[in-house]
Amino acid sequence: MPQSDPDSVAREALRLIGPDPQNWVPDRDGVDHNVVVVGGGQSGSAFAFALRRAGIGKVSVIDAAADGTRAGVWLTSARMHKLRTPKTLPGPELGLPGLGFQAWYEARYGVAAFDAIDRIQRLDWAAYLEWYRKVTGVTVRYGTRLIGVEPAADHLRLHLERDGSATVETTRKLVLATGFAGSGCAYVPQALQSLPKRFYAHTSEKIDFKALRGVSVAVIGGAASAFDAAAVALEAGARDVRLFARRESLAALPVIRIRGYPGAYDNYGALPDAVRWQQAIRFRQTGSTPPPDAISRAVAFPNFHLHLGAPLISTRLKGVRPVAETPQGEFAFDFAIAGTGYSVDLGAQTELRDVADEILLWRDRLTPPDHARDETLSAYPYLGAGHEYLEKIPGRAPHLKDIHVFNPAAFVSFGLPVGDVPSFKRDIPAIVARISRDLFLADLTAHEARINGTIAEDFAPELYAPAVWRPPQHVAAE
Repeated sequence: MPQSDPDSVAREALRLIGPDPQNWVPDRDGVDHNVVVVGGGQSGSAFAFALRRAGIGKVSVIDAAADGTRAGVWLTSARMHKLRTPKTLPGPELGLPGLGFQAWYEARYGVAAFDAIDRIQRLDWAAYLEWYRKVTGVTVRYGTRLIGVEPAADHLRLHLERDGSATVETTRKLVLATGFAGSGCAYVPQALQSLPKRFYAHTSEKIDFKALRGVSVAVIGGAASAFDAAAVALEAGARDVRLFARRESLAALPVIRIRGYPGAYDNYGALPDAVRWQQAIRFRQTGSTPPPDAISRAVAFPNFHLHLGAPLISTRLKGVRPVAETPQGEFAFDFAIAGTGYSVDLGAQTELRDVADEILLWRDRLTPPDHARDETLSAYPYLGAGHEYLEKIPGRAPHLKDIHVFNPAAFVSFGLPVGDVPSFKRDIPAIVARISRDLFLADLTAHEARINGTIAEDFAPELYAPAVWRPPQHVAAE
């Protein structure tokens, strides 16, 4: 049964862990923040709470979106009915079950209702995240975009745009919790880019699906976002939808899942480079698997046509309509949607443009044999144990160690789409621990003085004086 006070479990969880530790990080002149987290979605919110519980104060979370309803993907570009991940995976609660999705859901709808769902509804997840920020007291500075990072002595200068005005703030640590778009840019096939922009969009963009009623739609890609977009177009009344996938069959082997047991999950970052590279290559070769219900959602429509082994060769305008050339022939359409994912290109990120050339990439670290070469994966950053950027040339850019990556650019280094729920349990605590260690050691002199400082005694000797044993007095014989 739903609870009369649905927040009581969360309040009790917070009560039992006690007050937040006091901020132990010494202030530094000219430094505004100890940590700035870029991205106020599920990841950024979890980081804010975790850092506070680690006793790290002066943490600021920023997001370019105007408000919470437009931040992240769940109420904007995500179009699935249900999350891809199992409902029982640990998430932003970070070891406190009372703050988890299950506790939130059961408090509102009952235990039986949670048992009855197979996966989490997207809109329920969005509502849970809004609640999580509220109950944990996480504040996000919306309307604030990071546009540049530069080193300044022992900290970073952040060039920000706040509600259209340029400003500069300083921080000792930076966490990029920026989602799929935070590591490069949306990938649109070159063949599609030859058309005027009004004829196509990427799934990351806002798409007016109502305008697709009665028209022919081409969807490019064979993974989850492509099938989601196809289904929404069909549900909006598209005349027909053709999905063009380059593979001869849809990817159906969930290779990431097989290494999800604790040994591999917890220790993945410690694997030799060659092993991590082989795992990344294996994933690239097998492909990203769309969930069965995403496929069924589109296949249910008789006017949905799946073209396998049909990569886009070119597109052109024939009269007023675009035409796609594929190995299966030419097909006219009215609008195309690219469900083709994202490319990792650090230089394409405005905020990283000035430092991208200094960042160590996998291509700088590993030269695989010819059969295992992959230019796409070689562009991923080679990250340190705390998800920090490393220098391509030691000594030239030491400030890179203060930028921590919690987005899919960490995939080759850590084996998961980092930023998705499966990465939370392992990677958020690891990054927070590294930030804590770095800040502590950087102020070691101050901390030595603190831990060696004078301290009042808990009690005086009078407390135990009556019980102190003394040997009996011996009287010398006469």
